[in-house]
Amino acid sequence: MTEQKRKKRDEYKGFEQGPIRPPSEASSLLIRLTRNCPWNHCTFCPVYKKHRFSLRSKENILKDIDLLHTYLNRIMQELDFGIYPSAEKINDIFNSFETKDRMAFNAVMHWYASGMESIFLQDANSLIMKPDDLVEILERIKHCFPMATRITSYARSHTMTRISDVNMKRIADAGLNRIHIGMESGSDRVLQMVKKGATKAMHIKAGLKVKKAGMELSEYVMPGLGGIDLSVEHALETAEALNVIDADFIRLRTLAMSGKTALVKDFEKGNFQKCTDAMMAKELRLFLETLDGITSVIKSDHILNLFETIEGKYPEDKAKILGIIDAFFDLSPEDQALYQVGRRMGFFKGPHDLETSPHIDKVRQTCQMYGVSPDNVDEVTDELMKRFV
Repeated sequence: MTEQKRKKRDEYKGFEQGPIRPPSEASSLLIRLTRNCPWNHCTFCPVYKKHRFSLRSKENILKDIDLLHTYLNRIMQELDFGIYPSAEKINDIFNSFETKDRMAFNAVMHWYASGMESIFLQDANSLIMKPDDLVEILERIKHCFPMATRITSYARSHTMTRISDVNMKRIADAGLNRIHIGMESGSDRVLQMVKKGATKAMHIKAGLKVKKAGMELSEYVMPGLGGIDLSVEHALETAEALNVIDADFIRLRTLAMSGKTALVKDFEKGNFQKCTDAMMAKELRLFLETLDGITSVIKSDHILNLFETIEGKYPEDKAKILGIIDAFFDLSPEDQALYQVGRRMGFFKGPHDLETSPHIDKVRQTCQMYGVSPDNVDEVTDELMKRFV
């Protein structure tokens, strides 16, 4: 790259914000360190496929942080913290900002209104940056936003295994205190099939490295990713890996088939057989039952999951969590189909909602309208799930 092209690439063009963050970071201030994903080969993921990865320059990131800090101070001078301002007052402040900086205003205003607790570093793998640069960025964040109690980031296991324990501790001491890792599976055959770019051993090493540095660890698991053929192996091997790691959080993200992914093409060619909801529920139960000797919190905080009410800490809540899935299998085939449709419509969170939800009649009418039966319910719910991918 010529010096002229490098200067053009690194020219500051104003505050940036990426498109993705975990659902648990909905209230976070988003600060973009990298653009897109450096791996970008996972066959199930549609997010970054048409975009090239790039590192933002440290200087531009620091300018973003300083800009956000300046505007936050301005907002705090004009508003009383804890009292949500009127729409008129917000509009007055918004219109006082230069047009090019209004994205920064929106980011800061959202964070201010959410309590100013958490900051998330975007995009898919912030820890690919040089440790010295990342430490300097984190120190600036802590200086500008001392009220933040949590700074978090996505990271790839492959990247984590290449960072020394010394640098991991430096990064943690500078303020990064939670890492989100997309494990997806602990089965080497599943990981290879979906081109994850990691192995079971790599996932374990990365997870233990995060824990050793004193950071919180969220591991993401994708029920259904092994398809029918590898469903049992996917459940058992993933649980085995997580039993070794003992992550702070295990978060469930059910596989959803987007029309633009390589995995969908494999499905259309007959090379991948997708699990039905009932198969996925059996796989999920096997996975959760096999988890043992851990103190992780299980979260099912995503609209794509069949059971949103799965939440609790192991080992004390294990029986309660398994009971939610058992309640689904205790239903008649017709009521299972009714629950599946109601869940995908966003009305139900767990099987017991069939007894208490005020929307039950609307779900029944929808099932009648589309001729839903136990035999075709997965075809109907697949279409409903595409809205959320």
